[in-house]
Amino acid sequence: MRDDETPTTKFPLDAEENVDAEENLDIEEVIDADTDETEGDTSKVSGWGRVLRGNRTLWIVAACAVVSLVAGLLIGHFLISPAEADGDTPEPGLVTVPVEFGSLSNDVTLRADVGYADAVEVTIDTTGTEGRAVVTGQVPAVGATFTPLSIALEVAGRPVIVLPGELPAYRTLRVGVSGPDVLQLKQALASIGINPGDAASDLFDGATADAVGQLYAQAGYPAPSSGEEATASVRSAEEAVRSANDSVSQAQAALDAAGSGPSKVDSWQADVKVAQAEQALADAKAKGEGVQQAEWDLQTARLERDQLWAAKNTSAERAMLDSAYAQVEAANEALETARESVLPFLPSSEVLYLTELPRRVDAVNVKRGDTVSGSSMTVSGATVRLTGAAAEADARLLTAGAEGVFELPDGTEHRAVISALNAGKDSKARWEVLLDPDPLTAEQIQQLQGSNVRVKIAVGATDGDVLSVPLAALTAGPGGESRVEVVESDPREGEDAETRIVVVKTGLAARGAVEVTPIEGELEEGELVVVGR
Repeated sequence: MRDDETPTTKFPLDAEENVDAEENLDIEEVIDADTDETEGDTSKVSGWGRVLRGNRTLWIVAACAVVSLVAGLLIGHFLISPAEADGDTPEPGLVTVPVEFGSLSNDVTLRADVGYADAVEVTIDTTGTEGRAVVTGQVPAVGATFTPLSIALEVAGRPVIVLPGELPAYRTLRVGVSGPDVLQLKQALASIGINPGDAASDLFDGATADAVGQLYAQAGYPAPSSGEEATASVRSAEEAVRSANDSVSQAQAALDAAGSGPSKVDSWQADVKVAQAEQALADAKAKGEGVQQAEWDLQTARLERDQLWAAKNTSAERAMLDSAYAQVEAANEALETARESVLPFLPSSEVLYLTELPRRVDAVNVKRGDTVSGSSMTVSGATVRLTGAAAEADARLLTAGAEGVFELPDGTEHRAVISALNAGKDSKARWEVLLDPDPLTAEQIQQLQGSNVRVKIAVGATDGDVLSVPLAALTAGPGGESRVEVVESDPREGEDAETRIVVVKTGLAARGAVEVTPIEGELEEGELVVVGR
């Protein structure tokens, strides 16, 4: 110990102080230990922070799911109904519906497309067109209307004239041909006021040719021409007829000359010779000599005179005349044929037969300068039609003439009448139902065109207002009769509720309800009938 150090006296600690010292030591050790652990934990927390920050959305969704699950379990466990709280669960009551009073109808409902009737593709036969079948004009606009005598198109400068008919044009019609297509042409011409001759005949004759000429005149085009060759044939045939007639005249003159008899001089000379022979015979008899010779001379003179007056054989001249007449007949037939060849005719490429005129042009596939090939346009009826489909079971409930209703764009109901029912190809195919609506305004047609509407068609209805109940309310009695159970007390009383049985007669069933008429007991509108327990 140094001299400058002050001596320190150590006093022993009591027990309590020793405990505090130990505790202080322990706390320091703990603090030191905690300090070390905190430094380690800080790095761990930093790592978890990075995990949480990188998947924050996922952790939020997971937390919400856990909270929702816990909340649902708690609500399901602690939430109870008032009846359960009271310890008294009520008995279920009777299921009832009121009796209805009003008209009842059974309807078939279907969907239908709104469009113009009978849309058809128009194909023009251009096989008879000279040169290329180029569209040169008269191209109709979409929405245009075709009527009889309309020009559907102009091809190579020639018109395609619209006429009413079902049979398509498939050949050129000219004098001498016959068939159903000729009959259709005649009927079409008669329908537009042109006289085709005998409209009941299927022969294209001169009168029909004249009518075709009038058709082209009204359409504003010249009738088809047979060309210069046909005209030259007519001129040649006419010259042949004149030559044959000259031959007849010459043959007739030859025949007349051959069969006219002797001239007057020859006849006088023959008579004089006979008279001289008679005088010579008289003189011979008077002299008594040369009588025999005089008789022979007289007989010879008479025979010569008779032969002179006998009919001359004109068979050669008559044969020449018959041949001349045959030549005239042949020449006249050739002339008629030649003249028929230049009469108006109707090429198949210049007529378009359409049914149910007028027709509306829905689409045009060609323009001026195009070559006609395939479908040129689409036309439909000028009237609007609803085209729907129904299952066979529903379709058999419908009839042509039945009325239905559909909604216009403004929500009002509009009437439509079934015009045709077309059965499907097999039992599984749906039937086509065609309906013609009552007249529509141009604005309504524009709004409805191309839309699909719901059509309701009544197939049965009650005569006025009737009582009706759900089909589930009907039960069968011991005798098979129909009956309903009417509740007279509170239906909530369940099996304890007071009820009565009413025997009814059923009628029309529609939309899950059935018409009922009480026959044993009373039944009134508004009364409750049992449909379930």
